[in-house]
Amino acid sequence: MLQLFSWSLLPAYLAALAFGYLCGSIPFGLILTRLAGTQDIRSIGSGNIGATNVLRTGRKGLAAATLIGDALKGTAAVLLVYWYYGGEYQYFGRELALPAALGAFLGHLFPIWLGFRGGKGVATYIGILFAMAWPAAIAFCLLWLAVAALTRYSSLAALIASAATPFALWGLGDLPEAALFGLLTVFLWIMHRANIGRLINGSEGKIGKPAASGA
Repeated sequence: MLQLFSWSLLPAYLAALAFGYLCGSIPFGLILTRLAGTQDIRSIGSGNIGATNVLRTGRKGLAAATLIGDALKGTAAVLLVYWYYGGEYQYFGRELALPAALGAFLGHLFPIWLGFRGGKGVATYIGILFAMAWPAAIAFCLLWLAVAALTRYSSLAALIASAATPFALWGLGDLPEAALFGLLTVFLWIMHRANIGRLINGSEGKIGKPAASGA
């Protein structure tokens, strides 16, 4: 079982955290929309750089590419740390993947290049989860699909699936990862606080229908 922290690895922890942050802070939504010559994504809809707001440009392909990019940067941050500390250092690679994952998620939420205003984190959350525990990631996606199909609320599906993820990881015996995703889930819910308010008052936009400007 992994320890949650080892002081002897503090410099490596910090390096992994910084590396993850740099990966996560790549604003694919902004980069792709600029390359496509569309309006600045920060000036439309919610001003968010994530795939949901990119979809409001009417460019489904760009939205899909943003979703994939935001997920893969989380996956890459974790897997590159695994790779770098592979072989005889495999144990340390798995342990150091935890701060790399946290850094990637925080980098997406609070990218320094954009004044610390990033996305809401769902795609990056899933990308990290696939890298660290793919069975839990599959469970997340299936639960998301089920809730979205029943309610037509994308945000509610993400909130419920994320809330279940730490418990799924705990059930798999991945206790450090469960603790990490408990923290990531708290951040994800905070970033969705406006969506939660609209879900409560019934004004949240459903899948396939226009959403409020803060979505």
